[in-house]
Amino acid sequence: MSLARLAELHGVATSYSPSPDVRVPVADDTVVAVLAALGVDASTPAALDEALARAETDAARRLLPPTVVLWSAPDGAAPVHPPALTALPAGTALRLETEEGALAEFPLAGPGDALPLGVHRLTARAPDGRTATAALVVAPAGVPQPEGRTHGFLVQLYSLLSARSWGMGDLGDLAELAGWSGRALGADFVQINPLHAAVPGAPTDPSPYRPSSRRFPDPVHLRIEAVAEYAYVTGPEREQLDGLVEKAAELRASVLTQDALIDRDAVWALKREALEILYTVPLGPGREAAYRAFVAGQGRALEDHATWYALAEVHGPQWHDWPEELRDPRSAGTAAARREPASRVGFHTWLAWLTDQQLAAAGQAARDAGMTVGIVHDLAVGVHPGGADAWAQQDAFARGMSVGAPPDAFNALGQDWGLPPWRPDVLAESGYAPYRGLLTGLLRNAGALRIDHVMGLFRLWWVPEGHDPTRGTYVRYDAEAMLAVLALEAHRAGAVVIGEDLGTVEPGVREALERRGVLGTSVLWFERDWEGTGLPLAPGSWRAGCVATATTHDLPSTAARLTGEHVELRHRLGLLTRPLEQEQADDRTEVAQWLDELTRLGLLPGGPGDEEEEIRAVYRFLLRTPARMVGVWLPDALGDRRPQNLPGTWDQYPNWRLPLADAGGRPTTLEELAASPRLHRLMDVFGARTAPPRERPA
Repeated sequence: MSLARLAELHGVATSYSPSPDVRVPVADDTVVAVLAALGVDASTPAALDEALARAETDAARRLLPPTVVLWSAPDGAAPVHPPALTALPAGTALRLETEEGALAEFPLAGPGDALPLGVHRLTARAPDGRTATAALVVAPAGVPQPEGRTHGFLVQLYSLLSARSWGMGDLGDLAELAGWSGRALGADFVQINPLHAAVPGAPTDPSPYRPSSRRFPDPVHLRIEAVAEYAYVTGPEREQLDGLVEKAAELRASVLTQDALIDRDAVWALKREALEILYTVPLGPGREAAYRAFVAGQGRALEDHATWYALAEVHGPQWHDWPEELRDPRSAGTAAARREPASRVGFHTWLAWLTDQQLAAAGQAARDAGMTVGIVHDLAVGVHPGGADAWAQQDAFARGMSVGAPPDAFNALGQDWGLPPWRPDVLAESGYAPYRGLLTGLLRNAGALRIDHVMGLFRLWWVPEGHDPTRGTYVRYDAEAMLAVLALEAHRAGAVVIGEDLGTVEPGVREALERRGVLGTSVLWFERDWEGTGLPLAPGSWRAGCVATATTHDLPSTAARLTGEHVELRHRLGLLTRPLEQEQADDRTEVAQWLDELTRLGLLPGGPGDEEEEIRAVYRFLLRTPARMVGVWLPDALGDRRPQNLPGTWDQYPNWRLPLADAGGRPTTLEELAASPRLHRLMDVFGARTAPPRERPA
């Protein structure tokens, strides 16, 4: 009982429920290991008793939690004070220091409408002499919402090659896609994969969901010719640049015409060589001022980021293997390395600035094209343990722990994602500074933000190092504070927020997200009347607060789903857990039920049999739902069969390395996409404001 009580005080679960009416206990050694990662020693009975006594004493004497949330009330009404404030002893004096440094008395009662939004410091002094200081997050009631019903594209940016990209889709292609689809098709948004900075090395992990840093984007996405200094290169360097452009054309052609996979390392090798040349070109006064302003604005976060990448060039991408004096970002050795004349910190700082500029240009292109939402950026669950963020914020991450998922009906072995979790206690003590910095950086150039595995704002499955994923446990986060910081930063950026809430979701999570205006994610094939007939859910019964789509990057394309090709693919790769015939029979039944529903609703007037018309009927169905946003998986517009990622595979399938292709598997450029009759026939479903390709001027 003592261990269970200690775990409860620190938000560590001692049991979990994988399904209704089922409760699974967590092993004591798991609980002890997780507590140790939180700085709590429960390794012996004596240590456990001491830790419990200290925790209960601290809880009894604590005046304020480390972070307090105050939600602003709509229409100028008085905000409702949280229990942390109303439970203070009578006569407690409160003093507020705002973000701007202004001081004010903070009454427990009263209108409170003078409190500005932000993260302030609140000091309490009780009549018995106890004092406490807490971060006070004053947040808007919810996040911004899209303007009416919107639709747009979902795409993995690397897969979208144009006639100008260097072997993979880049930020220039993103700007072109946004400008074209906004003006020609009336699209309101383009949702892309995470652009987080990857861990360098050969081969680089192509997954955008296990980055080195979530705070800064990867310069591999740069359009080299769009860097202003490109125009001022002369002499031998110009010849060298022209040679790199020719090599880039060969790399692009290998992907588009020779069945080669997207090779991120080859792309970066060419771009890095070009950027080394451009780095020698002096900035003009205006660009120099813009660069310095960016560096000053990003502060220590950017300095740490650039330092890690500079050191990684010399010592490798795993900071745990570096010389001991460099493993600490605040050490004298690290400071000296930054100051060395040969230091590459300046180069990597400059790369971050260039990438930020081109991200801003893509966002501006979306706004100029009339998009009401714009570019939807994606936030991965976590970072690589050896990467830049884990090095720079070591105290904020739980050592010896990895995020994953418990066993469930789909994966009896559970999952270990190899991503260190944030410590909830350190987040709270810092006023959620790491989280705020992350959101500020991501929302800087975003019209909306998608949060992968949004349930992680509430709890995460921690797996101790050396344990199987089945031997983990849930650790709870202060969801109220996480949502308040999210609402505050989204409000400041004017950005919509989308949560990926697929799979098993703890009761109450979707309701909490909905209260704060965070949209969910609804995928057609998962939307059924699970509590009744089990048949497809009628469009009117879908939730309004969501992005409704037919599929995602982890699922089969709509064409592959309708034809059953996704089952055959999984069979060829040995991924099926049942006989092929049984899987195919169940798949045909599921597809037939959806086609029957589409026909019943009059969305498939010719009946089943025409694949392209069936895909259009799927999107007609999505438009029948009340969903605020409807997302078109861009490969669906061409009939592409291949998933971008096939969970459960590593080298058996080319995850994250496939270019966008047509129904026959032929890679398709952005220019060909824009002229595709099939795409325009699909977008006619949305009443797109466009002329057929043959009627548009060349």
